[in-house]
Amino acid sequence: MDLNIEKIQHIVDLLQEAQHAWAFTGAGVSTESGIPDFRSVSSGLWENVDPMEVASVEGFLYNTPRFYEFWHWRFGILDTAEPNITHHWLASLEQKELLRGVMTQNIDGLHRKSGSQTVYELHGCYEQGSCIKCQSQYTIEQIFERAQQEGKPRCDQCEGLLKPNVTLFGESLPAAFYEAFSELAQCDLLLVLGTSLEVFPAAEMVPQVKQHGGQVVLINAESTGMDDLADVVVHSRLKDVVQPLSEMI
Repeated sequence: MDLNIEKIQHIVDLLQEAQHAWAFTGAGVSTESGIPDFRSVSSGLWENVDPMEVASVEGFLYNTPRFYEFWHWRFGILDTAEPNITHHWLASLEQKELLRGVMTQNIDGLHRKSGSQTVYELHGCYEQGSCIKCQSQYTIEQIFERAQQEGKPRCDQCEGLLKPNVTLFGESLPAAFYEAFSELAQCDLLLVLGTSLEVFPAAEMVPQVKQHGGQVVLINAESTGMDDLADVVVHSRLKDVVQPLSEMI
């Protein structure tokens, strides 16, 4: 663990001085709520399944029943997950007007569940789905009920396939992604929490903020390829860092 009181105080000072601070969160925030990561070496979901089979547009269209077999289990975990200390801390920072909001790669909806008001879900959210032809909206419960009954859940309006509103490999990014990026021009502090910064273009947020003169705090269990760009780097479990931070702010 790479943690000392000087670093904690530095982060506190940066938050209190910033005018346009944002948080950028990744899977490391969700794993502390019991949600498995995709990429971790020992327990990542991609260790046991081909992502092109269950997380790409091609896989969804080619073998829809297999897609829903995998995601029924995955989404069941998301349904029972609860926000953790990091989610609640970020929500409290927004309430205190020390943080503008959250930009997240996570699809679990836990930032909103914890009370965060401004949340850009860069890769969508699992709670809703839509028809790929007419865009009619459905709850995820409706979609999975039809998937279990029919294998290929279809739209009432046009018989198109129903797909969760999450970004799959090979898909265009949602509007929220571009709206979030537009905020970075004014961002003077970016808290990067629980992400390996390996997923692009989301990882471009860090150099974007630095390019505009902002500062970056990077807290992650392991080193990343962008550690050298950050003004403060802490290699630790998030809860071990957020606990003292929440006591000081």
